[in-house]
Amino acid sequence: MTTTSIKKVALAYSGGLDTSVILKWLQETYDCEVVTFTADIGQGEELEPARAKAQSLGIQQIYIDDLREEFARDFVFPMFRANAIYEGEYLLGTSIARPLIAKRLIEITRETGADAIAHGATGKGNDQVRFELGAYALRPDIRIIAPWREWELTSREKLLAYAGQHAIPIEMKRGKASPYSMDANLLHISYEGGILEDPWAEPEEDMWRWSVSPEAAPDQPCYLELGYQGGDAVSLDGEALSPATLLARLNQIGGANGIGRLDIVENRYVGMKSRGCYETPGGTLLLKAHRAIESLTLDREVAHLKDELMPRYASLIYNGYWWSPERKLLQHLIDQSQTLVNGVVRLKLYKGAVTVVGRRSDNSLFDTNIATFEEDQGAYNQKDAEGFIKLNALRMRIAAIKGRTV
Repeated sequence: MTTTSIKKVALAYSGGLDTSVILKWLQETYDCEVVTFTADIGQGEELEPARAKAQSLGIQQIYIDDLREEFARDFVFPMFRANAIYEGEYLLGTSIARPLIAKRLIEITRETGADAIAHGATGKGNDQVRFELGAYALRPDIRIIAPWREWELTSREKLLAYAGQHAIPIEMKRGKASPYSMDANLLHISYEGGILEDPWAEPEEDMWRWSVSPEAAPDQPCYLELGYQGGDAVSLDGEALSPATLLARLNQIGGANGIGRLDIVENRYVGMKSRGCYETPGGTLLLKAHRAIESLTLDREVAHLKDELMPRYASLIYNGYWWSPERKLLQHLIDQSQTLVNGVVRLKLYKGAVTVVGRRSDNSLFDTNIATFEEDQGAYNQKDAEGFIKLNALRMRIAAIKGRTV
């Protein structure tokens, strides 16, 4: 790709040091017009300064979009219908945000006539894969510029020097700068770098932003009730809430009770291991409650099949294949399973722990007359179990008769 072939670029723009330098670098290197896109997906930061900074750099077309409801409704909630967890622990907070950003970037290229997109993801991480797979899936002819794979500005010092040379306004935050690389959205906040690059080092307590430590959480338990309809949480303590509002409330409640902290070493798609810490208080509560309501309403084999498919589904999201045909196929199957996943779950939150203490549903498959340890009034003939067990033991009995030990 020659630099002269690019006329207009849609840039995923935060207004921070990296993307501000990228903006100017694109103008200089590609001699092209730049359109900036800043997404509000619940990161909790003031986004208007990004507009002012883009204007100061001569940008005419500036997009700042509130995508919180779309993010929760069309990305986070479908993922939670699958109970998706990557490698048994990670709730995919960063991973699930990238396909939405890629989608909006591609929409902006069509609205503005841009022929390329650009992002600030490095050549070592997963995000470059997620952005670009999504972009290609949605617009096969799109051209992609990833400055971290092209330029020689390989350190913060070089970026600052470039900013100084080109009069790029950089906000120097007062106070102690965070040593961590952080990413936040409505579902989670992540921390990488600094002392976390040593897998043996315990995170410092003042690193955490969204939650108190379990030791500092209230001494009295907190109870809440989540109402479910079609596999999605739709109410909190009887109050109907939109997906984004509900998730934000759960973040506050969970964080105040020391819930949602995670410290893991994960396997990146590009091949390396990475240590990261995450806070996902609302997501932790949603996962616990969703599995509880499914335990009442799903057929056994349907539930087990979902559990078998979940690791594949989670890997697809982690690796950037949200827009792939296989993820869409799995989503259709999962969504079909959720039509009767309705009811209410009661959770008990106490010093970092989440316990299910109640669940009810008009679509429950739990039958007290059958499950009871008391007199079952003939609903279940216990003598039937003898033949059931013998038939299931038949192959093992034959093997034993034949002297098979393995």
